[in-house]
Amino acid sequence: QVHLVESGGGLVQPGGSLRLSCAISGDIFSIAVMGWYRQAPGKERELVATMTKGSTTNYADSVKGRFTISRDNAKNTMYLQMNSLKPEDTAVYYCHAETGGWVTYWGQGTQVNVSS
Repeated sequence: QVHLVESGGGLVQPGGSLRLSCAISGDIFSIAVMGWYRQAPGKERELVATMTKGSTTNYADSVKGRFTISRDNAKNTMYLQMNSLKPEDTAVYYCHAETGGWVTYWGQGTQVNVSS
């Protein structure tokens, strides 16, 4: 079993930065891929960034060059560094993990509001 807990969301002005964290516990070594998704009001949940166990990354076109996904194995934590934030980045951000056995886990979500 895998347990995910997001933190770091909040209110930030356009052009500002936030760093989201996802604390990972349980059978960490069973995870094949992890990532961040987001869901804005009235919109479908969309992929933001992913990272495989081998550290291969993938980003949505809308965040390329602005967001960076990373992992600290010693702290069992995944991060999403968000720079140059725009109002359209406003959403609930979710941590996601998938095991090699195709079992999916989600965090509870953390709210990010980008507004003046």
